This record gives sequence, structure tokens and C-alpha cells, in this order.
Amino acid sequence: MTVAAGPATLHALVVDDEPNIAALLKDALAAEGFEVAIAVDGMAALRRARAHAPDLVVLDIGLPGLDGFEVCKALRKESRAPIVVVSARGDEVDRIVGLELGADDYLVKPFSARELIARVRAVMRRTGQAPPSPGQRYTAGAVSLDADRREVAIDGKPVKLKPREFDLLWLLVRNQGRVFTRDQIIETIWGFDYEGDPRTVDVHIRRLRRALGERASAPAHLQTVHGVGYKFSASP
Repeated sequence: MTVAAGPATLHALVVDDEPNIAALLKDALAAEGFEVAIAVDGMAALRRARAHAPDLVVLDIGLPGLDGFEVCKALRKESRAPIVVVSARGDEVDRIVGLELGADDYLVKPFSARELIARVRAVMRRTGQAPPSPGQRYTAGAVSLDADRREVAIDGKPVKLKPREFDLLWLLVRNQGRVFTRDQIIETIWGFDYEGDPRTVDVHIRRLRRALGERASAPAHLQTVHGVGYKFSASP
């Protein structure tokens, strides 16, 4: 697969003591090109931030030991990295406290992956950081994608895709070889709060295979990993 030149990888630190939430946040950010580390409590967050100087911190408030407000306060004294608070505590007082302690944005759970990424991009622009550019072109075998124009071509011939079909293909191509479960795909493309049928992923995969001219019985690129999920392979 060839990839157009882009900016250096940015590093994100996700701080959340709920493993499922932390994994969802990691997947959403990784799908956008961030390299992501996880800390499960406040002290671990400060140690990792001091050791590795992340470009972005996504921070829960309800942490064991040192809570998120204290972590935010400490980080802001030591770092200019944008801090996005994600919390189930949506009271106005909590939001104000978080922002006054130095958070750049405050996002109340539950929220969609798209909203998270939109907020992240907005705060990074405001703080002078350059987020990983989605405006890259990927060529994998006969498949070419242009994120800026949201265009797909097979052997140079344009292919029309619906918005979520493009998002799904983009996710898999950007992470060539990585296997995504249905739940991971749902959470990244449809959002954390999606309550529909997870089999909608299978429907979109079938549509993509038809659009790419692949046989369902022997797909060249969009491969099923039985019992796990799906992955994109540049080589049949």
C-alpha cells in the first residue's frame, strides 16, 4: 500500500479506569492516525504524561485516587497539550470547574466517536496543534481512496459509495491487516451510543464487496476473520 506523505504521528494519552471506554476511545483516536497510550488512574496518567509528553490528553474525571480535576490541574501547569475531558458528570458546575482548571473542552458521556474526533480536531486547531490529516490518499492493490474528496476508484474507475460505506472502507484501509470486531466498527463509525443491530456492519461489508467487484465467497480485499470480524488486505 502506498500512502501520500503526511505529518508526523501525534501521540494521545487516554485516561479512563473503565477498560471498555478506554478501548473505545483508543480505537476512535487510532482510526484517525494517533498513536494512543492508556492510563487507568490519575497517578499513572501523570507519570506517563511526564515521561512521554503526549500531544493530546483525553481525560475522565471519575478516576480512582487522584481524580481527573487534580490531574487536569497538574497537567496544565506542566504541559500545553490540549486536554479534552470526557465525563458522565454533566452538571454545569463540573463543566465550569474542568474548563477553569485548564481543560480545552468538556464532553459528556455518552457521545459518538464522530463528536469526539470533531471536538479533538477543534481544540487542536485552537491550540495551534496540527491533528493527523485525513487528507491523505491511499492506494492498496487496485483500490484508491482520497479522503479530502471522499472518492474511491478501482483500477482508476470511480466507485460511488454512501457516506458510511466510505467511512468503513477508510477505517479498514488505513489499518490494513488489523482485524476489527463488529463492535469496534460500530463504535468507531456509528458511535458509542448506537443501539441498532450490529449486523448492519455485515450489510455494509456486503455492499462494499459488491462495489469493489469482489466475490462474497472469495473476497480479494475485504476479508472475514471468522469468529472475530473483518480486515482489509492489499494482497488477495
